Amino acid sequence: MKGVESNVVSYAQVAADARRAAEAGDRIAWLRLSLVHLPLATPVSDAKVLTGRQKPLTEIAFVFAEIATRDGHAGIGFGYSKRAGGAGMYAHAKEIAPNLLGEDPNDIARLFTQLLWAGASMGRSGMTTQAIAPFDIALWDLKAKRAGLPLAKLLGAHRDSVACYNTSGGYLHTPLDQVLKNVEISRESGIGGIKIKVGQPDLSVDVQRVGAVRKLLGDAFPLMVDANQQWDRPKATRACRAFEPMDLTWIEEPLDAYDFEGHAQLAARFDAPIATGEMLTSFGEHAQLIMADGSDFIQPDAPRVGGITPFLQIMALGSFKGRKLAPHFAMEIHLHLAAAYPEEPWLEHFEWLGPLFNEPLQLKGGRMWVPDRPGLGFTLSEQALRWTAERAEFGTRP
Repeated sequence: MKGVESNVVSYAQVAADARRAAEAGDRIAWLRLSLVHLPLATPVSDAKVLTGRQKPLTEIAFVFAEIATRDGHAGIGFGYSKRAGGAGMYAHAKEIAPNLLGEDPNDIARLFTQLLWAGASMGRSGMTTQAIAPFDIALWDLKAKRAGLPLAKLLGAHRDSVACYNTSGGYLHTPLDQVLKNVEISRESGIGGIKIKVGQPDLSVDVQRVGAVRKLLGDAFPLMVDANQQWDRPKATRACRAFEPMDLTWIEEPLDAYDFEGHAQLAARFDAPIATGEMLTSFGEHAQLIMADGSDFIQPDAPRVGGITPFLQIMALGSFKGRKLAPHFAMEIHLHLAAAYPEEPWLEHFEWLGPLFNEPLQLKGGRMWVPDRPGLGFTLSEQALRWTAERAEFGTRP
């Protein structure tokens, strides 16, 4: 019995020592949230504008989270919303931010779950997960900076650069002659692929525009199209058939984002790969898409799904199921994640976000190169500060 009692005492002492060690570790001491409105020089339109579902896009709302610990480590992350929702995302982020104060910044998965359940009565997808993303991304940035590594290297990079394609020169509001000029400019700048928007009321107009771009680029240059959920199943079938001779790298969002079965039917029927997933806002929704064989390319968006923590889950399942990866938007974050994907991925290039950051990314030879700076490798510019509409701080800055 004495031996048993001795063991009980020693175990209790070990537990007490462990608690004291944990309490003595680094802790989150300060957070700052910023709501930033990025204006676009020219309003842009995709197929949803032609049908009256949405108005032309004129600005993007960003929510930035800056986190600092009492030991002096810091990280930054962001989420975003187009057209509407930015103020709501910022408001929810302010509600849940105090949950992080005093917490260990190493426990990223646990903190993601804690923030998710803090707003679970509003659901575990949509705005509630998008409001978590700035914090989750900032914590991963902090962790990589503390290790002195680019985030891609912390995660385990498979490559130092990622094939990069451009979207912003081929919107539906752009006349075809200007689209062709934009394509030339993009190719000369070192872009590795071109994507243009489709979804005109008359399918023959789409076919003409895509055919003209294919002719300009030649047969070998990667070309993608994006319908932005414009078609129903019969029209999507006709469109995929019409585009089949053009050797497209993929046809994106031919159907409603949640029509996993319809996307799976198209993926099985046509040679042109199907891509979708950018509108999904949780790991669970992406899991449904992947398990339904709903696409050849998965297109998760880290700010939309809740940050890097759920994005890594999506990557793991996507790789296990043999899917290719082409993350949506936010190339400053997705460059690191795509570099850590086992199969060769694509990165979407948007120059819109350039004014927000001090550090430009390097595009060369059709690929975007992972910066050697620790973490995500960016800091907010003076212009971003001028576009800041609201700010909120929590805790005490070290």
